[in-house]
Amino acid sequence: MQDDSALPQMIELTQTIKRHTSGDGLFRTVIEPLHLIRFSRPTEEIHVLHEPALCIVAQGQKKVMLADEVYYYNSAQHLVVSVDLPLIGQVTQATAECPYLCIRLDLDPKEIGDLMLVTDRATPKAADPGRGLFLSPTNASLLEAVLRLLRLLDTPQDISVLAPLTIREILYRLLQDEQGTMLRQIAMSDSQARHIARVIDMIKQDYKKTLRIEALARAAHMSQSSLHTHFKAVTAMTPLQYQKQLRLQEARRLLFADQADAATAGHLVGYESPSQFSREYNRLFGLPPGRDIARLRGMRDLNMGV
Repeated sequence: MQDDSALPQMIELTQTIKRHTSGDGLFRTVIEPLHLIRFSRPTEEIHVLHEPALCIVAQGQKKVMLADEVYYYNSAQHLVVSVDLPLIGQVTQATAECPYLCIRLDLDPKEIGDLMLVTDRATPKAADPGRGLFLSPTNASLLEAVLRLLRLLDTPQDISVLAPLTIREILYRLLQDEQGTMLRQIAMSDSQARHIARVIDMIKQDYKKTLRIEALARAAHMSQSSLHTHFKAVTAMTPLQYQKQLRLQEARRLLFADQADAATAGHLVGYESPSQFSREYNRLFGLPPGRDIARLRGMRDLNMGV
């Protein structure tokens, strides 16, 4: 349910995003970690590796899928992603008259850690890690800080001084949130969640190579069974399933960019068997590689008015 005290801020947020977006898509701003998103109709499912970020919807609704979990959110809730996660996103409510409008603010775990040093709240190092994605009610205090950041787009001479201060306040508001525990865990160097974040980085860097669970466990200072348990707690998938999503997303990118055929793309991302690559690609994206890429290109041409 929408916090009534936040309605004036939400109205201003809607108007500001509209004013700073020229059409559909994701728009970078002169404030480096801040992006604006706008769509005038529902979208297809979009597979992404989502980096840590805060997402606040001003208008419309979005569905996000993490493994088998489904999350819906609108202006009543905001989404926080605390580690890199393979997600499927889909705008479910949007029209030309009432477009989907959203802000995305990329989060830096180091900045969160620096802020925690001057706050009173802490999370025990031994705390079990929570899911690396959560929804939380959007309140007026958080919205006011976000709005002050967006207002700086109209006074670019103030950005270098005021944007870092405003982003720091936004991080503070997130840490004080009832579900801010995972953000605090990720920022703590010796926490279980931070160890899992390091494992995620290792998988990202070497996703083409055969996964060595024992090496990942050593790097995380965990037993293999503990790594499996904590990794799944954070990502909703096993390390192998995580690696598979990275491989298939990269192969899809290569195919769409016409940089390789299906067999070559599969080999480039680490598959030795073309049939296994095609089978797993079909399972994730719903179509075999050739038909999937033809569909994506058709959607692109349609969106461009071709």
